[in-house]
Amino acid sequence: MKYPIGTQTFSTIIEEGMVYVDKTDLVYNLAQKRICFFCRPRRFGKSLLISTLESYFKGEKELFKGLKIEEFEKDWIQYPVFRIDFAQGGYEDSEGLKETISSYLDKWEELYKIENKYEKLGLRFAKILSEAHEKTGRKCVVLIDEYDKPLLDVLMEPMEAENRAVLKEFYGTFKAADEHLRFVLLTGVTKFSQVSVFSGFNQPEDISMNPKFDALCGITNDELTAYFDDEIEAMSKELGYSKDELYMFMKKQYDGYHFSEGLSEDGSPKKVMLDIFNPFSVLNALNDRKIGDYWFKSGTPTYLMRLLDRNKTDMREILSRQYESSYFMDYKADVEDPLAMIYQSGYLTIKGYEDLDSTYFYTLDYPNVEVKKGFVALLANDYFKTTNVQQPLALTINKAFRQGRIDDLRDELSSFFASIPYDANYQQRVWSYESHYHYTLYLIFRLLSCYTTLIEKENSRGRADIIVETADYIYIFEFKLDGTAAEALKQIDDKGYAEPYAADSRKLFKIGVGFSSEKKNIVEWEVV
Repeated sequence: MKYPIGTQTFSTIIEEGMVYVDKTDLVYNLAQKRICFFCRPRRFGKSLLISTLESYFKGEKELFKGLKIEEFEKDWIQYPVFRIDFAQGGYEDSEGLKETISSYLDKWEELYKIENKYEKLGLRFAKILSEAHEKTGRKCVVLIDEYDKPLLDVLMEPMEAENRAVLKEFYGTFKAADEHLRFVLLTGVTKFSQVSVFSGFNQPEDISMNPKFDALCGITNDELTAYFDDEIEAMSKELGYSKDELYMFMKKQYDGYHFSEGLSEDGSPKKVMLDIFNPFSVLNALNDRKIGDYWFKSGTPTYLMRLLDRNKTDMREILSRQYESSYFMDYKADVEDPLAMIYQSGYLTIKGYEDLDSTYFYTLDYPNVEVKKGFVALLANDYFKTTNVQQPLALTINKAFRQGRIDDLRDELSSFFASIPYDANYQQRVWSYESHYHYTLYLIFRLLSCYTTLIEKENSRGRADIIVETADYIYIFEFKLDGTAAEALKQIDDKGYAEPYAADSRKLFKIGVGFSSEKKNIVEWEVV
């Protein structure tokens, strides 16, 4: 099987016999609309979607032979197509964005023999669309890939306002040229709202959370088994797993994205969220025959790191509440809240929802192990002022958990606490020391949960600080800041944290930990 690693051109994939997960039925449905906006995380197939639409609207019928779209499309009309890819070019200086747009306009003016009479980019583009419509007799199709990159490249920097003004004027074209437009699609990572980018033309229909288009990019469970079943079986034999074991491993590692509340099944009022695999990671894993952290290692957006650092983000707060969709779908440049950016960039996804009088309130969390492991390690490295958080946590401490080595576990945790420069972060965050201590524990055990099952169970009497399950052991932790280990153990018993495991055959440890704010480390450790 030939995998389209690094290939985002539909015609190349088809002509060279690369594997193509057929989305053309959804492409056809999308093409019946007029002006749309669609956001997905980076490396999720947006550029391939744009390329597929380009071939479709150019009437390249032969490329679609044998695909689902043949059932729907019979006419294959050729439209004038104008595609802009903002992934190409730098936008850190005042001329970068203008030069990128102008290079496209120059090419189209030459193609349609148009004399440029305007300085403004929007007026030039409007003239091109009008002339193309008149000369071909067909309305125009405009496809814009990564429309938001000129803003993300300079987010929170002086150039952001200037680039925003250029885009506002350019996108204003679509209102003036409405009569000449057959279809418009803008794709990107982030939906900028209330920043005047789209105020110059009719607002596009945002299909990013439309459940009918959940599978437009990415790979579903059904698609994974339909297209890659033989490849998964071959890979499982090479790695020494059963096919079912490898499938579940890949699901844990790369699945878990949800982009809406889902659709009802068989007319039932209950909606089912559609699981989506990260396509970039799946294709790379199958190509390399190994489970790796492909998507996260392909790059961390600098705009996101600037935003997180500026806002001193506490992930406990973000993940502890529910949100209406507008709160995490729209980035408002005048509000210093990183939630929308974190979600839209793919580091969080929808994990549940509640329907209250036809208003949906969503719960967010990390989509899968690959993302959680990388993103929490990134947060921890920044918070602990080190570059080596993941190694000791993922290997040494995790090994102690799996082998039931309680003393080694205590020693490793104590050593790690001793290495953290608490005072610097305490002053930086302006938190109470107790909050600072709990956030340290949160980061440590959230990262551990990528390798070991971390349970957050709550009963009517409270919730244990940490419960960790492995194949052979169960650990119930209770921590007391400036308290005793005995007090912590008493709370485990009084609150009945161990009761759900009464019939469990695994060995259970109840661990009381006393932590000193003066010594900034574990001072008492008792195990029952």
